[in-house]
Amino acid sequence: MKVTLRIRRFNPEHDARPYWAEYIIKDVAPTDRVLDLLHHVKWYIDGTLALRRSCAHGICGSDAMRINNLNQLACKALVKDLVKGDHGTIQVEPILGLRVIKDLIVDMEPFFEHYRSVMPFFVNDNPPPDGEFLQTPEQRARFDDTTKCILCAACTTSCPSFWANGTYVGPAAIVQAHRFIFDSRDTAAQERLAVLSQEDGVWRCRTIFNCTTACPRDIEVTKAIAEVKNAINRGGVD
Repeated sequence: MKVTLRIRRFNPEHDARPYWAEYIIKDVAPTDRVLDLLHHVKWYIDGTLALRRSCAHGICGSDAMRINNLNQLACKALVKDLVKGDHGTIQVEPILGLRVIKDLIVDMEPFFEHYRSVMPFFVNDNPPPDGEFLQTPEQRARFDDTTKCILCAACTTSCPSFWANGTYVGPAAIVQAHRFIFDSRDTAAQERLAVLSQEDGVWRCRTIFNCTTACPRDIEVTKAIAEVKNAINRGGVD
């Protein structure tokens, strides 16, 4: 199989604006990943290409990018799902809504600033029990889905509300808040709900479902956001 890899490139040190560069890669296997193609370009064709990746197994979330106009992890996107036949084009560009540092690398600091704002850590100042903090299976299941987030930013940068207003806390931060708001062992639910009640909090969500579609971990992001909204309306977690 032959693939034309079309990459949106930009180096602010010498480029006035982004541009598209195309690279033809031969002998591509259907089970190759987009990350494999990007590695081929960087290692054998153009070493100036800049991208993020670490584990290459869908766990670290560092290689989130737009592939054929959809947010995906390059290490999970298979050529066979993107190209039909013996020759096709795969388009790759940086995720939207964050400043491009170079090529496929964006400035993640605004994303992590929103993440930090929701207190994404366990809070319980009560005297510790003699043994473990216990939960029933039902209590654990209440927030199990949102423990799977890998902070790849695929959901947040697929959200039109975030594109329109970068001060919106975004789906990923709400998912992280959800994980602790509904944890029966945590005692800071009201503080997180207060943060998410603010102007740039959960109410900027327009329930478009882009975030759920984009999540590489299959988290029901829009459902989690709705549950946080309901908790705010009820005045707390029941």
